Amino acid sequence: MLRIVGSGEMKAGEAGMLKERGEGTPMAGDRLAGDRVAGDRIAAADGPSGVLVGVSPVSVAVTEKGAAGAAKHFGLLHVLVVDDDEAMRKACCQVASGMGFAVVLGAESATAARAILKHQRIDVLLLDLKMPGGGGLPLLEQVKALHPDTAVIVMTAFATVSSAVEAMRIGAGDYLTKPFALEELTTVLERTAQQLELDVQSRLLRERLRTQQGMGGLVGRSPEMEKLYRILSKVAYSTHPVLILGESGTGKELVARSIHFNGPNAAKPFVTVDCGSLVPTLIESELFGHVKGAFTGADRAKEGLLASAEGGTVFLDEIGELPLDLQAKLLRALQEKEIRPVGSTVAKPISARVLAATNRDLAGMVERGTFRKDLYFRLNVVNLRIPPLRNRREDIAVLATHFLERMEKESGVVRTFSDSTLRVMTDYDWPGNVRELENAIERACALSSGPVLHMGDLPTQLQNFRLQQGPVIREEEDRPEGREGASTSSGEIVSIAEMEKHAILETIRQLKGDKLMAAKLLGIGKTTLYRKLKEYGITEGLGD
Repeated sequence: MLRIVGSGEMKAGEAGMLKERGEGTPMAGDRLAGDRVAGDRIAAADGPSGVLVGVSPVSVAVTEKGAAGAAKHFGLLHVLVVDDDEAMRKACCQVASGMGFAVVLGAESATAARAILKHQRIDVLLLDLKMPGGGGLPLLEQVKALHPDTAVIVMTAFATVSSAVEAMRIGAGDYLTKPFALEELTTVLERTAQQLELDVQSRLLRERLRTQQGMGGLVGRSPEMEKLYRILSKVAYSTHPVLILGESGTGKELVARSIHFNGPNAAKPFVTVDCGSLVPTLIESELFGHVKGAFTGADRAKEGLLASAEGGTVFLDEIGELPLDLQAKLLRALQEKEIRPVGSTVAKPISARVLAATNRDLAGMVERGTFRKDLYFRLNVVNLRIPPLRNRREDIAVLATHFLERMEKESGVVRTFSDSTLRVMTDYDWPGNVRELENAIERACALSSGPVLHMGDLPTQLQNFRLQQGPVIREEEDRPEGREGASTSSGEIVSIAEMEKHAILETIRQLKGDKLMAAKLLGIGKTTLYRKLKEYGITEGLGD
């Protein structure tokens, strides 16, 4: 195995190996790149440094790997090696440059490193903790404070548990103990580069979800949704099962689609399994498939939904509706990553990621014995709880506008909300959540007689809610200047229905029978106004 040691740490046997091979015999790993090393530049004609010890075939593989994989992980990353041991510093620079990192710099002290960090972007810092005059841990702490996105790998020949714990606590991402093998260094550098790439992708995904509603149609900028976006940006690039919890209509399937289509397997199938709508007698066949002749009517083999994903994602919607006997079989399929079609004696491997969702209390179902505890823990590796719409009221106007713009694209008709309508929609609790809001706006667009959507165009439950708020729900900007809304002259308590009737009739009288204008000022649709007048038994104009 090829090892990297400092010039002062070489053992007699290792020095003998160098001497035995002769000065003119190049050793594998002596020259990995060198032409792009800035700070500590190593010419091609340099002799052996006395740092790379032993001959290993892995050295050639590292060079080839650097050439093949650099573009993917290393091509844009800058590395800084901080070590007072010149031989160790140059060797680490050679290895990093040979792997394909864009810029590789060396510094012999913490002071020199600070000077480089002041003028140069550094993505990966390879830092020796023990340098003359100290400075390892203080430099690490300063780097994480000023450059939190920089990945730090600490290395030392005097490794102790306390120093490792302290370095990790401050923010180091990995740890190397001198002398370390070349394979260890390349593995740690590659792992760090991959993690940096994943972090960048996660940040980009989180920003896209926040500003462009994401690929699954997610909309909202409330703190609750920002928190959801942060979690989504992390789980999208993992393969762990995710359990999505939330009330009906909150958008659980949209979240599942966003996880899939923003992950590495977006081009592969996304298969939805509605556990609540599957026929109980055929649910096993639907999930796992069956062979020809497995049961009456099985005149040909059928592939199950779990197998059809083929490396993509299986979304188990309403998982709480799955019968107990099927829960056991699903658990085995998830644990063993294989299924056995109905009527078959041969297991078939599956490679799909599993996402599950429910609006039921699975923890309570586990306590009552209606849901298997082992399956619950298998699915609940990552838990996502979607907030109800009443807990993120600042998103209601954003969602309503989003749905209205979608209707505009479909119909070509431009519409807007009146101010009072938006206020009532924001105050309403929306027990059906986003689905109820979307349906309400679709109804309003279908019934509206003009470009402005008023309260009368919205469903009855919102109009009733508006009346429960009292007659002062409209503000002055909803009325023409100088006009007053209907009110009672006495201080007696009247019913809401009487107040509504008085407001409608008084407004029509003031407008000399102009019902269309009255409906607009009252914030209701003309159809609603005529229906109310019919209820009052009034069919004539009410003009003076």
